[in-house]
Amino acid sequence: MKIYIGYDSKQKIASKVCEYSLRHHSKDLDISFLKLTQLKKKKLYWRPYKNQSTEFTYSRFLIPYLQNYKGWALYCDDDFLFVQDVKHLMKLQNNSKAVMCVKHEYKPKSKTKMLNKKQINYDKKNWSSLMLINCEHPDVKDVDLSMVNEESGEYLHQFDWLNDKDIGSIPHSWNWLVNWYHTDKGDGHPDALHYTEGGPWIVDSEYKQTWLNYKKQMENNK
Repeated sequence: MKIYIGYDSKQKIASKVCEYSLRHHSKDLDISFLKLTQLKKKKLYWRPYKNQSTEFTYSRFLIPYLQNYKGWALYCDDDFLFVQDVKHLMKLQNNSKAVMCVKHEYKPKSKTKMLNKKQINYDKKNWSSLMLINCEHPDVKDVDLSMVNEESGEYLHQFDWLNDKDIGSIPHSWNWLVNWYHTDKGDGHPDALHYTEGGPWIVDSEYKQTWLNYKKQMENNK
């Protein structure tokens, strides 16, 4: 299964550590970064950069097209850190579903998030930050270049292009929202940490040392 990681030129280190954490627990992974400059050069992305918190805010929805609408693909934001083998997540795919994700009930109270970007609350917030995408599903084949470049952010991120019954569930351990889920409150334990409010490369946060340890290992293994 192809894996795509969101990429933002302002926080390259996040993408690199995310990739390292994936490879640390699992061998022979096919991983690509969604780099906006490359997508624009290929004339796959042309929507103006406006009111986006990251460079990959919308580019993630190009994945079915990039896959030629074949097979399954996994997407995650760059601020993820995998602490378990991602192949366990891949095995959760259900061919009857168009997309599978963690169905958070996430309503942050803060008005800003990483890099002082405006925090916007909306339905299904953070669902699209990690997705198993069934690129062969009939409704996914409707996600073309025009939709990705011209539809609103709400339409794309709230999965208005799908029926809710076609959205499958993944355990929240695979999209563990740091500072939102807590082991001491009965939420279990994380398989993949998501520093959605800003990671250690930006702000102080829970699981800071875990991320720094992976970064150090990555640098020592160069």
